[in-house]
Amino acid sequence: MAQVNMTVNGKAASGEVEGRTLLSSFLRETLYLTGTHVGCDTSQCGACVVHVDGVAVKSCTMLAAEAEGAEVATIEGQAAADGTLNTIQQAFQDHHGLQCGFCTPGMVMTTAALLKENPKPSEQDIRSHLEGNICRCTGYHNIIKAIYAASGQDVAALAAD
Repeated sequence: MAQVNMTVNGKAASGEVEGRTLLSSFLRETLYLTGTHVGCDTSQCGACVVHVDGVAVKSCTMLAAEAEGAEVATIEGQAAADGTLNTIQQAFQDHHGLQCGFCTPGMVMTTAALLKENPKPSEQDIRSHLEGNICRCTGYHNIIKAIYAASGQDVAALAAD
């Protein structure tokens, strides 16, 4: 067992982990941050995306010990302290970019990384960036609309393309 220390959503977090403990497991089972979902355990679905030192990573493929000293952001840290949804979360709600919600945390975290890198992505940019995330419910149309809206662009322009 080893002690791991990190900052999660702006707060100090620590715990004892076995060397094989995945970051997703540490977040869910030790810190009880269950918004990070594990859908495949093979790095294919994207439901477990979190940010580590500002970079989107699939937490089911990273050991908790690798995040020693890191800044980790999860879906639980995206809304304001009073529970007000952030721009991306609100856009997903407004544009029905979710159905069952299982993929939504990973989609939101992936979107946050995209918009940090490319504040005004094209539809093709969005589609390319979402290649590592799977949604089995929506067919992606509303997810793309939500991301376009979150970037401050006119969603009506998508229909014209």
